[in-house]
Amino acid sequence: MEPETANSTNHQASTGTENEHNTSSHNIVNQTANDNPGEALSNTDEWEVGVAAAKIVNNQVIDKEENIVEFLIEPHTGVSFLVKLDDGKELAAVGLRKKSFLGIGIKIYGFGIYAETEKLKELLRSKINEVYLAAAKPTAEMYQMVIDSDVGMAVRLVLVFPGITMSMVRKNFDEGLGASIKKLNGGEENNELTNMVMGEASNEIKLPAGSVIEITRLPGYILQTKVKDEVVSKVESELLCRAYFNMYLGDDVFDMDARERFGRIFPREKYV
Repeated sequence: MEPETANSTNHQASTGTENEHNTSSHNIVNQTANDNPGEALSNTDEWEVGVAAAKIVNNQVIDKEENIVEFLIEPHTGVSFLVKLDDGKELAAVGLRKKSFLGIGIKIYGFGIYAETEKLKELLRSKINEVYLAAAKPTAEMYQMVIDSDVGMAVRLVLVFPGITMSMVRKNFDEGLGASIKKLNGGEENNELTNMVMGEASNEIKLPAGSVIEITRLPGYILQTKVKDEVVSKVESELLCRAYFNMYLGDDVFDMDARERFGRIFPREKYV
């Protein structure tokens, strides 16, 4: 998938390097036009709100439908993520997936975790007792409630490492998701379930930097996978849903900072 402008996960600025513009409500993030969304954007903080740029008119950044589109930047990759998806899910955290090769950390993809945040808050308020609410920060039990729930969530993965193949993606799932399933399944592997995630995705699919894989938890514990906007699988499995989000919110996650950022959406009435 080539990087897209406006209502998409990745955004390109208009030709050339644009100056940063300040408005009363948000900062317009500086972008250099290129085809590599993994190239770092300058002078951006991880939670700085920007505007997805298709063109700049009268010092305002607007998309092709004349709408201002807010997004957040994953700072290690420069990948931008929409603050809110069309289906209403809100961005709760951004993070980075790295793998070690010969002792060097290689950036594989930036990711954004989306959720139906109000439904999650209602769920947590109904289940969390006074001890949890009195905690100084979100507890492991709170994260586990989210992992075990059926509330709508999604993770958008934006590849930044060039030359990734679908077979490499499958292998990565075999390792990461397979281990998560084993952990939640009493130590028993379930390779058949792991392999279902990429479903009908052909090994011939090209995945240049900027390609998007989106995995969504739908009602009824259905895990849906899209590769470059094409649905490649829909698997009904509570274990699979729990294992997938356990990789991002459990006690052994890809990016602990992203997990902690996600915790900011939890009810905080008594947090200090």
